[in-house]
Amino acid sequence: MQLLTDEIKSILPPLYSTESTPCDDKEIIVKFFNPLGSQTWEIVEGSEEPDGEWLLFGKCDLGYGPEWGYVSLNELKSLDVGFGLGIERDIMVGDSSLHPEWKAQYSFSEKEAREFAEDMEA
Repeated sequence: MQLLTDEIKSILPPLYSTESTPCDDKEIIVKFFNPLGSQTWEIVEGSEEPDGEWLLFGKCDLGYGPEWGYVSLNELKSLDVGFGLGIERDIMVGDSSLHPEWKAQYSFSEKEAREFAEDMEA
């Protein structure tokens, strides 16, 4: 899974651009998680460094309680959480258009969508 898509990069606020926004009011753009553990990274800002590395800022919870901090995309990519798995992107956080996997997994025909909506109203 590509952790940081071009679509996400295009809407991710640059580092330090939301400093005046209270932490509780910051918008989570993308969330990463350990599929075999409790670790999460809720990213609110990020910028590409001159060397091409992406530095991200957000609420990080490594299992000891959440705190605000920085993490590099390469750090997240390098983590091996076991069973050949790595850190994943939560496709249920943020706009579904940012996650091509969401569309592939949850795509409905127009007829199926209409039937689903009718069932929900019943």
